[in-house]
Formats: sequence, C-alpha cells, structure tokens
Amino acid sequence: MRRIARGGPAQAQPAPPYSEATLAALRQAMAKAQGNASRALQLLAAEQGLELSYSTLTRWIRQAEIRGGTPRAGEYVHAPGQEMQLDTSAHRVRIAARTLSAQCAGLALAYSRRLIVQYYPQFRRFEAKQFLLAAARFNEGSARRCVIDNTSVLVASGAGAEAVFAPEMVAFARTLGFEFMAHAVHHSDRKAVIERAFRFVETNFLPGREFADFEDLNGQALAWCREVANAKLKRALGMPAEAAYLIEKPYLQPLPAALPPVYEVLDRVVDLYGYVSVQTNRYSVPERLVGKPVAVYVHPAEIEIRHRGAPVATHPRLIGQRDMRHVVAGHHSVPQRAERTPRIEEQLLLRGDASLARYAEHLKRRPPGHAARALKRLLELSRTYPREPFLAAIEQALQYGLFDLARLETLILRHVVGDFFALKSADADPDA
Repeated sequence: MRRIARGGPAQAQPAPPYSEATLAALRQAMAKAQGNASRALQLLAAEQGLELSYSTLTRWIRQAEIRGGTPRAGEYVHAPGQEMQLDTSAHRVRIAARTLSAQCAGLALAYSRRLIVQYYPQFRRFEAKQFLLAAARFNEGSARRCVIDNTSVLVASGAGAEAVFAPEMVAFARTLGFEFMAHAVHHSDRKAVIERAFRFVETNFLPGREFADFEDLNGQALAWCREVANAKLKRALGMPAEAAYLIEKPYLQPLPAALPPVYEVLDRVVDLYGYVSVQTNRYSVPERLVGKPVAVYVHPAEIEIRHRGAPVATHPRLIGQRDMRHVVAGHHSVPQRAERTPRIEEQLLLRGDASLARYAEHLKRRPPGHAARALKRLLELSRTYPREPFLAAIEQALQYGLFDLARLETLILRHVVGDFFALKSADADPDA
C-alpha cells in the first residue's frame, strides 16, 4: 500500500480551460451585458465568434470569479436614534364600496423597525408635511436622519449625494429635529427597512378590509401598526419592534414645544353661485362676497376661508372626493320663486267658456315652446271662426280627447258647414 506523507508537496491546480484572450473577451462581454449571462453569451457569439453552451459560460464565470451588474449591497447597521426611512407606494383600497388607488406613506425607525403608515389620495408636499408630523407624534420624536428616494416631492434638483431639497421641506424637517438624505439612484435597498414593510402592509393589512372614508382607513391603519406590525417578533432583533422602540426612544430628537402648523394658502375669487373651488370640490361663502377675492387656508381636516383677514367660513375638508359641494346653512338665501304670469294668449282664452279653459289647460301641459305655439294657434282659431261652432267643436274634442289643433280645425269647419250652409247630400234627389 502506498502511503502519502503529511506535509508533502501540494498538488498543482489544473490549468483553466480558457486562454487569457478568451478570459478578456468574457470579462468585456459581461461588463457590456451588465452582468447578464444570457446576454453575454449572445455578445460572445456575435462579436467574438465564440460559441459556448450556457452551462459552460456560467462555469467559466464562477471559475474566473467574474462579478457583473450591481454588487451586493450588504447589511446596514444603525444605531438607536440615528436614522428613519420614508417612502410611498401606490395601493388599491376599498373605500365606500369602490376600489380606489391611494398613496400609502410609510416611515420606519431604522434601529427598532417601528412602523407607521397612512393613506392619502395624492402625495404632495402638503401631505408630506402632514405625514411627517403624524409620524413624529406617533414616535414621540424623530431620528436625526431621514433617508428617502429621489422623489420630486422632497427633492428640488439633483439626486443622491448631489440632491438639493426643497427649502420649505428642509425648514419643516429642521423644526422636528432631523435632516433628509437621498440614497443613490437605483439603490432602493438603502432603505430596505421601509421597502419590506410595504409588502407586509399589502399582504396583511389590506386583504379583506373595507373602509368608509380616508379617515376610517387611516384610523384602522394606525391601529394595525400598533397591534400587529409593531407587536410582531422581528427575527433580526430577537424582539418585537415595540420592545426595541423602548430602547431607541431615549435617543430620538424630542418634539419641539410648538409643533409646526401644516396648511397651504390659496387665492380664490367667489364665483357667481357663492362658492370657491379647491381640488374640484366647492365650498360655500356668504353670498355678499360674490365676485370678491378671498384667501383659502387648507388644513389637513378643514377648509378655512378669509376675506380681508377675517374668517367668513369654515368647512370640513372633502378628502378623496371629486366634484362635491359643501354648504353652510345661512350662506345662501333661498331664492323666492316668482309666480308665473300667464301668457296673453292664455289670459284671453281663460276669459271665455269653461270648456275652452279646460282645453287650454291640456295644451299647457306640452313642453314650454310647444305649449306657447299651441295656445297662440288656439287663440287664432277662436278669432277666425264663429263663437258657437268653435265652442261646439271644443266640447266634442274634449269628449274624445282630441288635442291636435289641425283636427280641431276640421271639427270646427264641420260645425260651421252645418250651421251656415244647407248643403245637400250627393244622394239626394235634385228635384225634391
């Protein structure tokens, strides 16, 4: 039996099955294909004339330790109170028996994973301020940094490290004790804590739930965050988010003594009907202000309207609704309906026989323009033909429900012929 001594010479590694030139072509193709092996296989065949099987190509890639595409992001470790992450996602929700698209805004503390989500019909800077203030109240403070993507809601220009944030949002964040940081483009894994949370919201919170309105939706979302999302055990932490939050809370930036107000001011002119329009909805204003300029203060839950600095109307804000009106009692007087003056034709006809008045009442039931023409024509007939044949024809027309004025005139003519002309029948004897 042959014995191999310990510590003997190491066995030589087998030479790679490709040449240096092939390795260079392989690296070039992988770089051009951005790490996609299938596309690199096509490029090697088209540009280098190198025909390989897919399994051979992937084996060579492993042997040469070629890494293409975006490198693995790795794991981010956050200290308590250091960071929170903000993002939005479009979700389909059931509100008032309708399926709507709503913007889900979510914020998570990076250390404890404590989550808050709220929904809005749209997400602008107004809603961003509203949500950030709600999140600060929910957490009773803020982390020192808020990581976001490069959304134009918060970023005025640039992206990533060169991002320039909107001044009004920077000032609002400073009041709550934090500053924004935008991650690099296409690196959403930088805020993986909130990204993963959205999946949990879609699969656990939304299924099987219906909501009366956005207020009901956000109330249930807040309760779900407290009772389900933040009470769930986090394997990475070894405890629920709510327990980790108790560790993180002392490191958060405390809420300021005076919280920043959230509102926007719009300039409007009261329309001729006594309303101002805000996002397709209309809110009543005292009718004495018709045609005058007013300032509309839009708050998260109400609409306040001022004229020359003095408040003139306050309305609940119609959220998630379109083309609706809200009227405050007393703003608009009820218009008095003037009694209709009968037409001159009607007045003249009603002075006559009762049967003629009844016939005229039937004609008045026609559409407005047709009724006027019919009454005018009836008055002409009453003036054209003798009174007695005319009224006799009216009586006969009422008896048979005949209100075609052409046929009425035929009846009148028959009565006229019978009263004034002794016309003989064609069968009568001419010598009789």
